[in-house]
Amino acid sequence: MYEIREHKTEIRENYLAKRRELTAEKKTELEDKLCRVILSSATYRYADTILMYYAKEDEVDINRIAWEAVAAGKKVAFPRTNPEDRSMVFHFVIGEDDFEVGPFGICEPKAELPSFEVTGELQRNVICIIPAVVYDKKGFRIGYGGGYYDRYLSTFKGTKVGVEYSEFIIPEVPHGRFDLAVDVLITEKGIYPKKS
Repeated sequence: MYEIREHKTEIRENYLAKRRELTAEKKTELEDKLCRVILSSATYRYADTILMYYAKEDEVDINRIAWEAVAAGKKVAFPRTNPEDRSMVFHFVIGEDDFEVGPFGICEPKAELPSFEVTGELQRNVICIIPAVVYDKKGFRIGYGGGYYDRYLSTFKGTKVGVEYSEFIIPEVPHGRFDLAVDVLITEKGIYPKKS
């Protein structure tokens, strides 16, 4: 287990450095293409509820998807984190005024907003868009090391969607038996054909 963690850390640091090398223009170009692919996908079109993430400065920024979805009448929720137990609860939002700065300096929905209950609602038409530093060709990911999504996804029954720049999809990432692969992987080039 220690070797897997060490290997993940090495890959994470390497690809975070690579991401920081992207120019603002290149990043915007990739994200524009990626958002178009997401919006035209059946995965997005048939979803009634979309669980998003609020992008940090160096993350793949698809925040605009949220407001397109709200305008289209879909429900959209973002996570609030609890650093004590590394858990997340998603809260529904309708606009930028629904956010405040969270414990990691990332925008989070206000606590009083209604929450998405992971076990209580029909999840057939729910998608969770999951951030990562890299994905591999089978849909496994290396995140930012906090374990928040790993914990959340262990009980999530909807469709897990990974989004990533195509050059950040690598042949294989180390993963343990509790790591989960996404169901759909989307890049700026289209739906990525996952290997089984």
